[in-house]
Amino acid sequence: MDTVEVRRMKSLIRRGEAKAACRFVGLRSKNLHFLDMPFYETGKVKKNPLGKEDVRIIVNLLRKVKPHQIFAAGDWSDPHGTHRVCWEGIYQALQIVKDEEWMDNCYVWLYRGAWQEWDLDEIQMAVPISPEELQHKRNAILRHQSQMESAPYMGNDSRLFWQRSEARNRATANLFNKLGLAEYEAIEAFVRFIV
Repeated sequence: MDTVEVRRMKSLIRRGEAKAACRFVGLRSKNLHFLDMPFYETGKVKKNPLGKEDVRIIVNLLRKVKPHQIFAAGDWSDPHGTHRVCWEGIYQALQIVKDEEWMDNCYVWLYRGAWQEWDLDEIQMAVPISPEELQHKRNAILRHQSQMESAPYMGNDSRLFWQRSEARNRATANLFNKLGLAEYEAIEAFVRFIV
């Protein structure tokens, strides 16, 4: 179990990496929000169950930002399970705010990470990625240096996260091309979640 000091140091490292990746892709620091959700702060691999405070934190952020689009990880079979817990928190928060006026113009998009891709018949938005954009995405991922060499929870795939992510995006583009659609270097796919 990590001590409070070690957890704080890990948090500062991961925040710094996230900020570096965001700066790299052109996002301004004032638009970044770190939630520090209590379920995650155990100091162990196993996290706590999602709680009311976790959901309250998400609700407060949604009400503050009133986003037009929400992008959430939809790869609920990720080896460590955190994406599933985070989605459950987002889902519960959305149920609380779904009747607020700003939600009328808000789309919720689910994406997949390095572990799996949406089936073609599920994809509702496909964003083409050029070779330069794919390199840019890789360089943004590489800003997360603490996750590079031997990232935990790799599952049975020994490739690094950026390698799996690129392979997934390229495979999706290849499938679209085989259907007779335009040829792209890669495609990022999304499924819309209706609140």
